[in-house]
Amino acid sequence: MVTKTDTSDLIKLAQRLVIDGPHKYQATPRRVRALLNGKYAFDTIDAYLVWEHPYYPQFYIPTTSFTSHAILAKSSPISGTNGGAHLGKLTIGGKSTDRVIIFSTDNLKDLVKVDFEEMDQWFEEDVPIYQHPKDPFKRIDILNSTRPVKVALDGVTLAECSNPLFLLETSLRTRYYLTPTSVKWEYLTKSDTETYCPYKGKANYYNVTIDGKEYKDLVWYYVYPTAESAPIAGHMCFYNEKVDIWVDGVREER
Repeated sequence: MVTKTDTSDLIKLAQRLVIDGPHKYQATPRRVRALLNGKYAFDTIDAYLVWEHPYYPQFYIPTTSFTSHAILAKSSPISGTNGGAHLGKLTIGGKSTDRVIIFSTDNLKDLVKVDFEEMDQWFEEDVPIYQHPKDPFKRIDILNSTRPVKVALDGVTLAECSNPLFLLETSLRTRYYLTPTSVKWEYLTKSDTETYCPYKGKANYYNVTIDGKEYKDLVWYYVYPTAESAPIAGHMCFYNEKVDIWVDGVREER
């Protein structure tokens, strides 16, 4: 597990971005701010969305957008970048983080990556964001369906639903959200796991136990999803990749 004082992952990231460039990047017109130690570290309408990998972007902040409360300092140059990237340190009052990269390479010149989790809170305009920024090229559609969905594992039926919700998310496989009364609850026990999705909100989980064998976090649900995903509130979703699913009588590949 990477600790907050370990920057080895940032060094590898900077080397890759300087040599190969990001997957893609683009300016965003959104106002981007983040708090550190009760003060805004930066406030900008000139941030960039940078895809460090194909899956989702991160905000990179111009060096000129840091506020007077913040001290942004370069520390050591990152080997293998030919001066194109430095590790940095961001400080406000008595709180600081060294999980910072300051770029001077052509396509990311004068942009700063601050580890998303190191900031106390991020905002797009006046809306708090969690986990990472949304991808502007990604969307979610939630569709009512009368195609029945059956879920089974190890030959045991776990759910049969005649009125599922189909959630279609760009670049991901379809997920089936089932009414909670269609699930065989005797096989489920609550998990302590929580995850957060910027498109759907905070997810909670259930484990599934069959004949004494426990399958961790096989089912998830959203008590209070985001406004855009409100229809799935309280519905149950099984990991397609880990169970057997039939849609309208046709079995899906895991």
